[in-house]
Amino acid sequence: MFVCICHGITDTQLKQAVADGAERLADVKRSLGVATQCGNCACKAKQVIQVALDDQAEALYVSAA
Repeated sequence: MFVCICHGITDTQLKQAVADGAERLADVKRSLGVATQCGNCACKAKQVIQVALDDQAEALYVSAA
């Protein structure tokens, strides 16, 4: 699904950025350019980032258990 229409950034790209170490919107702004033009995608991008971070944390917890 496209999150940032202006730059053609998808949720998959955002999730990959999180897997590569991004933790905040500012991180993906720098690496992908998301939310740097009209800004309408910032809220959705934050949601995708948070879900990806939560999924990472859960996977770490499950693998440690």
